[in-house]
Amino acid sequence: MHNQYSLNVGEPIIAVLNSIRLFKQEGDLTMSEKKRNVEKLIRGRRTIDGAGVSLIRIFGYGDTKDMDPFLMLDTFDSTNSEDYIKGFPWHPHRGIETVTYLLDGIIEHGDSLGNKGVIRPGECQWMTAGSGIIHQEMPIASDRLRGLQLWVNLPQSDKMTAPKYNGIEADQVPTVNEDDVVVKVIAGRYKEIDGAFQPEFVKINYLDVKIASGSKWVYGSDSGLNQFIYILEGRGTVGNDSIEEHSCLLLGIGEELEVVASEAGIRFVLLEGYRLGEPIAWGGPIVMNTKEELNLAFKELDDNTFIK
Repeated sequence: MHNQYSLNVGEPIIAVLNSIRLFKQEGDLTMSEKKRNVEKLIRGRRTIDGAGVSLIRIFGYGDTKDMDPFLMLDTFDSTNSEDYIKGFPWHPHRGIETVTYLLDGIIEHGDSLGNKGVIRPGECQWMTAGSGIIHQEMPIASDRLRGLQLWVNLPQSDKMTAPKYNGIEADQVPTVNEDDVVVKVIAGRYKEIDGAFQPEFVKINYLDVKIASGSKWVYGSDSGLNQFIYILEGRGTVGNDSIEEHSCLLLGIGEELEVVASEAGIRFVLLEGYRLGEPIAWGGPIVMNTKEELNLAFKELDDNTFIK
């Protein structure tokens, strides 16, 4: 059979994979290609961030091109307050959106816009850093602190947009019950249901999905969306691949995702969005497109002109 994907000697394999993904987006998918399969398994690594918070960095601070438009995903889960009580004191952001989704515990938030708030279980904080914001996130000692923080890249045209803060309360999140499946629509859209938040700059869908023991969930979406899931609890399968708690799975091109729960059931978050395909210049909490833009941001921090 003719192989339409030829590999040149020395060509990075990731470049070839990206080319294949783009090629498939432009053509019709066969029946076998309609199913999304696991393209990459990500375990993450334990690290310390903020003023001494223990967390697992699933991806971020590196080559995250294959996760585009998502830049970073951190997860935290502890019953020991010493792991998180020092929190994330005042620090800047520019060029991104940060999305904090809390499952257990309490986090207090404050920022340079004058916002003060508390994130409780089932709630979400969606912060558009844009041209620049300085904020802090300080956990309160509790029986358990568990949640996720996602960074979403802003397009070059919107990196200097005015900063915004959106607090999403638990009772604002639509819950869809489908037989043995419960879907919470945090952002974007699920079937005919609008999520609690509609992202303005990067259109993404953010779902919290819980599947009962032995049940199946089939989700259809545009094959052009870059999609991944992170397993919060339980086990299951995607295609021929077994998936386990605390693993992150980048899904391949396709129009349909099928997840089957094990006897223990499974709960995961699903995130998907269209790739930006733009250069990334990363400077800690500031993500721009060029080194010159990064240098300007840090100069403005030194000159106290960062906040517009």
